[in-house]
Amino acid sequence: MNNIIKEVNDFWKKVTGDKKEWRKMEARAKALPKDYRVVYDEIKNYMFKFSAGGGMDMVAILKDLLELFEEGAANGKGALEITGNDVATFCDELLRNAKTYTESWREKLNSHVMKKLGNEKKK
Repeated sequence: MNNIIKEVNDFWKKVTGDKKEWRKMEARAKALPKDYRVVYDEIKNYMFKFSAGGGMDMVAILKDLLELFEEGAANGKGALEITGNDVATFCDELLRNAKTYTESWREKLNSHVMKKLGNEKKK
């Protein structure tokens, strides 16, 4: 029983900590110049469409993106000087190392095919 209580407490500590981190990141994003805020919000909306699980993999990517944008803004660069005009391609590069739904779907497809073919071969 004590283990269950500890696990529940640990879970809520993580959720609360994650919310605090998210709020801090959102405050940082709001402090960016307008062009950076627009691009950041659009990238965030785009990327969360692909996020797998709880989306925590995207939080790490967005955190790195914020640092990149803050540095760019501090150096007097515009947002599109950082991302380029093809923001979608920029996002795809950011997503390259993230676990996405499409990756999960691909894995499931391959797994289902192999299971079904494996079962047919045994008959």
